[in-house]
Amino acid sequence: MRNAKMMAGTAFIVLAAQTQAFAQEDATACKGKVPTLNVIAQGMPAVTALDEHLGEFNEKWGTEVKITLLGENERRAKSRLDASTGAGSYHVIYIDEANLAEYVSADWVYPLAEVVPKEYDISDFRTDLSNVATVDGVQYFAPFVGGGDVMMYRKDILEEKGIDVPTSLDELTAAIKATNDPDAGRYGWSARGQRGSGMNVWRWTPFFRAKGGEWLKEKQPVFNNEAGVEATELYIDLMEYAPPGVATFNWSDSVEAFRGGQVAFLIESDVFGPWMEDEAKSTVVGKVGYAPPPDPLPSAGWAHGWAVSKVGADTDCERAAAGDFVGWATSQEMEQKRLAAGIASDIGRVSTLQSDAYKALVPAEYIEALLATSEKTSLLIMANPAWPEIGDNLGLVLEELFSGTRDDVKSALDEAAFFAEDSLARVK
Repeated sequence: MRNAKMMAGTAFIVLAAQTQAFAQEDATACKGKVPTLNVIAQGMPAVTALDEHLGEFNEKWGTEVKITLLGENERRAKSRLDASTGAGSYHVIYIDEANLAEYVSADWVYPLAEVVPKEYDISDFRTDLSNVATVDGVQYFAPFVGGGDVMMYRKDILEEKGIDVPTSLDELTAAIKATNDPDAGRYGWSARGQRGSGMNVWRWTPFFRAKGGEWLKEKQPVFNNEAGVEATELYIDLMEYAPPGVATFNWSDSVEAFRGGQVAFLIESDVFGPWMEDEAKSTVVGKVGYAPPPDPLPSAGWAHGWAVSKVGADTDCERAAAGDFVGWATSQEMEQKRLAAGIASDIGRVSTLQSDAYKALVPAEYIEALLATSEKTSLLIMANPAWPEIGDNLGLVLEELFSGTRDDVKSALDEAAFFAEDSLARVK
């Protein structure tokens, strides 16, 4: 058995080396043989910033990169449909921690080392992001954005109210209520309420974990227990101190409410910290403080990036072009170009975090919060191929509770747990 495993491992290494060697050949070997390189994506700054540079990649490969931009939920659904049906319309897939296990289990994506040329140095990716992009020791996507959570708060409002920066969940709850002033158009808190495994479930999960919640016990769903109920009731309570419509807010709605000056506290993915310092779009520049989420709230680890589709890139030239695109789009050079354009939010490489260009664009307080948050950051969602289905259904139930269309928390979570049992049974 040991010899068989060693032979299999050797075969994998040889195959990876051969594939990578091909990918690193002069692009003239495949130039013009992939007329269109189709990419599915989400409109993050690292993606939209590629537009002005695509010409150089198109020229190199004699191709036309076509990037289809979709919202988070739509992007997940369409890429899953494209791979699962065998349509293979997309050579490059935008992938994240929520659907990685499913894609790897179904053999829909290539290991990153097989397709990205060595010149792009995948060892330079941040460890916290690479860990999220890895299954059983193999990395499958190149992360260009991700991290954990930070608590953003209005320093001026806390000073006005004489409130210290909260370090516990109880203190945060009290501060949210104390800073809420709807008559003045100011609210204590905002969060994601919109259904979806990467929407309301993502922001609800730290509260669930803080209450001691676990997804499974003896392989059976238990998120409908006391911890789940308590977390949901607290989340619903805090929504009373949020802007109107919060029950269907996505991450963008919450971020814009905060940087539009409507909100005193926001716990969101740390990537949005630099957004608050954007003088062209933020009304709260210089007024924002940053800190780790107050205990016992953990930090939700995440990463988004590019992967090469086995279904879409099924020829040598398609695989080579797609792999080179992934390396090029997430390269150190491309991150420096974004920094030069004032974009400091989507950073996937250690070398970029250590650069003077990055340090010049973000407050030192933000970097300190980023480092402190990393100590309590981990993947909080269920690491299972069935998760996207389970999470999306749970998100639907939570949105119904947040919007008031149903009010029995225990019954709603019981329903979601029953659905999860069926989902888990189908992936065994």
